[in-house]
Amino acid sequence: MRATDTGEFAARVEGIRDKLYKTAYMYLGGEAAALDALDEAVYRALRACRKLRQPEFFDTWMTRIVINECLRELKRRKRELSLDEIPEEAAERFDALPLREAVRSLPGQLRDVVVLRYFAGYTLRETAEILDIPPGTAATRQRRALELLRLTLEDKEA
Repeated sequence: MRATDTGEFAARVEGIRDKLYKTAYMYLGGEAAALDALDEAVYRALRACRKLRQPEFFDTWMTRIVINECLRELKRRKRELSLDEIPEEAAERFDALPLREAVRSLPGQLRDVVVLRYFAGYTLRETAEILDIPPGTAATRQRRALELLRLTLEDKEA
């Protein structure tokens, strides 16, 4: 992709916008935060698009930028809020959403696979490409994550 072709860039981002938004939403848990992260990721990608050597990998490259932006935001939040400062009603709202809580409690590598596969709608192969891991590793992480989610959610029901 040529650095001056912002029209092509915009069209390609628009084509995967829903997947990018769903990914950001699952990482950050809120519409406003997801939109902010998506905007920042698009800005960063636009500035760096001339570095993309293989345009056929645009989707995975863009998704990786969104994930990195979400992780950056989560680190920032962690620095700003200590557990003591979380209002009680926020904890109650999280309790009302057991699946979201269960997904967030997964180890990072497992959570990445679940978010990309089931919430952003990527295939297993696309997920592996985005995370830069072999497809077999993505499949193993997916199985482990689903098993942990099943156990976690069963415990919540009991």
